[in-house]
Amino acid sequence: MRNLKYRSYEKELLDKDDIPFEDIRQNMRELNTINTLLGGHKISIAGIREITGTTAHNETLSICEIGCGGGDNLKAISGWCVDKNIRANYTGIDIKASCIEYAAQQHPALQATWIQSDYNKANLGSTKPGIIFSSLFCHHFMEDELISMMKWMTQNCSKGFFINDLQRSSMAYYLIKGITRIFSASYLVKNDAPLSVARGFKRKEWENILAAAGIFKYRIQWKWAFRYLIVCKK
Repeated sequence: MRNLKYRSYEKELLDKDDIPFEDIRQNMRELNTINTLLGGHKISIAGIREITGTTAHNETLSICEIGCGGGDNLKAISGWCVDKNIRANYTGIDIKASCIEYAAQQHPALQATWIQSDYNKANLGSTKPGIIFSSLFCHHFMEDELISMMKWMTQNCSKGFFINDLQRSSMAYYLIKGITRIFSASYLVKNDAPLSVARGFKRKEWENILAAAGIFKYRIQWKWAFRYLIVCKK
């Protein structure tokens, strides 16, 4: 049994720079399936809904995802915005050129702005995005890096930001380990999915990170399957 009392700092395979594009593509496909079946996209939509409400707005909402991967979160959010008659534009930022290439290929109809950059070096233009968010991104970072990220998100959004990420727990770890062992065809997913849980955070650890960033107005909600939705509204 893996001891998950303390967070793992073992690097994920996806954090390497020499992964073949086809392996990245398979990883992105499977992550989208996992997010769809286990409710990850619904959690991101819940973050948008909590900040904006569910009714149409006179203004066009600007939504920016950092660590956007294959762009599937933005695609799911765009479908919800269309259903709710909310006009929106979308920006996806990822440091990996292969992820940005894949996102642009997969979602041409979204007409999003795809930016290959470290999130804190990206050119967001002269107007702040209304909402900045991340999904399954924060567990890649050290705690001091996350404190800086929370400050950056606060400074660079006009309406609020939210985080959709994994709860560190034994049940989540062994559940996803078993699922990916049976169903995954990606060595990246088989290795990184359970490791992502081991690199995740518990509620108190999130509270400490937010406090260190000077953020005290927020809401943390536990969501199935073993995730936290953290919403900070301005």
